[in-house]
Amino acid sequence: MSRARIRLATAVLASALAIGTLPAAAYAAPSDSAFSSRHHAHTQSADTIRQIPLQGAVNVRDLGGYRTWTGGRVRQGLVYRSDALGKLTAADTTAVAGLGLGKVVDFRIPLEVQYDGADKLPAGLASTARPVSDLGLFGTLMTAIGSGDPVKQEQMLGGGRAEAYMRDIYRAFVTNPENRAQFATTLREIADGDQGPLLYHCTSGKDRTGWMSYLLLSALAVPQETAELDYLASNTFRATYDAQVRAGLKASGRMQNPDLLIPLQEVRQDYLDAATTQMEADYGSLYGYLTDGLGLDLRTLAKLQAKMVR
Repeated sequence: MSRARIRLATAVLASALAIGTLPAAAYAAPSDSAFSSRHHAHTQSADTIRQIPLQGAVNVRDLGGYRTWTGGRVRQGLVYRSDALGKLTAADTTAVAGLGLGKVVDFRIPLEVQYDGADKLPAGLASTARPVSDLGLFGTLMTAIGSGDPVKQEQMLGGGRAEAYMRDIYRAFVTNPENRAQFATTLREIADGDQGPLLYHCTSGKDRTGWMSYLLLSALAVPQETAELDYLASNTFRATYDAQVRAGLKASGRMQNPDLLIPLQEVRQDYLDAATTQMEADYGSLYGYLTDGLGLDLRTLAKLQAKMVR
């Protein structure tokens, strides 16, 4: 357990105690040995990822249920992560209405919304546009596919270029001030005791949404390994759909080698590592990124903990 994570948990729990959101008996600064024993117990019984099965979206999940190394469990029914909601069926919309959402946050850029369509949501619920930059990847991808030229597609996406593009996007989650502001606003809304259940999403629900989820779970003291597994689970939920997309592109003649898309369709540990390495270089730790990078004060972090962890 890194000292930075111990500092984060100690600061959050101490703040919660100070403003009266946790009983005194709940506060204890975690030690490395305490973390080791808790983490051992955690890994003996894997947390279950709670997918919301829909027909028009494949990567919809409740972020609740995960255990924390402070002895709690993330509350269910408060925060959901998903891919784009523009293809929801009538039955899907009814299912989403049953979640009782108070807010839907859309991290897509306008070009993605224009191409894929606006969210289809229950009556009375509208998504809030909160775009996070993809460094032009969506436009580049549309250009490559639209060209129908296998040589151009290889030049644009092959030879490790797609993977490098993804790592740059993840670094920009940390370095781009507009991106940081979007993540910070979302975390503040989640922490708000008056805010009802919230869902956030991007196009595939894996990169911008994946980073947001990793941040939230980490801030709630969910073990790093669990937060990483939640991030990587997008590969499982998206595998069939993404394979169908590649097959369709090949069958239509638009791509001779649709496997060029795999690095863009998948999440990978080294993409996440690119962001966390940048975070540590710029801010020293997750705690530094949350407080200095995102501008979250300890009171907000304590409210987040009190609302989200039981």
